[in-house]
Amino acid sequence: MPDTTGSERDRLPFWLIATYGSLSAASTGMVVYAAMNGDSLFAAAGLLGLIVSLACAPVAVMARRRSALGAATGASSGGFSELAQAIRELNESGTLSDDARRVLNRKRERELLRGAIEEDVSAGDFDAALVLVRELAESFGYRADAEEFRQRIESARFESAESEITGAIEGLDRMITQLRWREAEQEAARITRLYPDSPRVDGMRHRVSSARERYKNELERRFLTAAQDERVDEAMGLLRELDGYLTEAEAEPFQELARGVIGKARENLGVQFKLAVQDKRWRDATTAGEQIISEFPNSRMAAEIRGMIDTIRERAAALR
Repeated sequence: MPDTTGSERDRLPFWLIATYGSLSAASTGMVVYAAMNGDSLFAAAGLLGLIVSLACAPVAVMARRRSALGAATGASSGGFSELAQAIRELNESGTLSDDARRVLNRKRERELLRGAIEEDVSAGDFDAALVLVRELAESFGYRADAEEFRQRIESARFESAESEITGAIEGLDRMITQLRWREAEQEAARITRLYPDSPRVDGMRHRVSSARERYKNELERRFLTAAQDERVDEAMGLLRELDGYLTEAEAEPFQELARGVIGKARENLGVQFKLAVQDKRWRDATTAGEQIISEFPNSRMAAEIRGMIDTIRERAAALR
């Protein structure tokens, strides 16, 4: 009588797979039937069958693989032994802890971490890079690699900060050169807040106030020189600008000289206006008259010019 025990055992995994397929088909059919007929009992049974079949899928696949391997090598074993071994292997691979998997993949994860650190450093995200460096040292034990990265990160952070500080100070100096004092004061405060640990930003606000004070002193000197040399128009322009820098107490020593300059400027404009009217240079007369009204609105001369300025403007317009 032929020995069919071994062949039957070899075919056991195929029987298992066939059973698994039947169970899946039956469960799916029950779910479809329940959905069409609204039968909750069939739906529950069908879903249970599907869950069981899905749970058994890895076991069936592993059993089939072990059966094929046994057939190829001529080895045969009991079908139930193969099934038990497949279940054990599935259980072992599924219960590996995260730490165990990490140990098995140390080399690959190390390279992934190094690559991620390099990307963060290149992007200037130094804090994120340091987090990964700690992971490299504490979780994987590559402390030499981690220390090397720390030194690189600190060097890159320092160079980046120095470059940013240099750019910020250059921008502040441009504001000072352009006499944008309020903006310069705000920028000095911002730089101080952003880089509190850098000695280069010490005294940023003093830098602005000192520059402003130097410019005010230069204005005073130029005004006094222009007034002394009777360069009335230049002195008047400097006096207007200086007015924005002086407090009431600081302006007091200049009041008498300023009144003299203002008086001479008014007289000069009056002379220019009268000569232009006499010579019928209506455009020049219009310009001088409007300037007197604008700069000396409360003077008697301005009141007189207001009475005739419209006629002068009409005559100037007729010349176009």
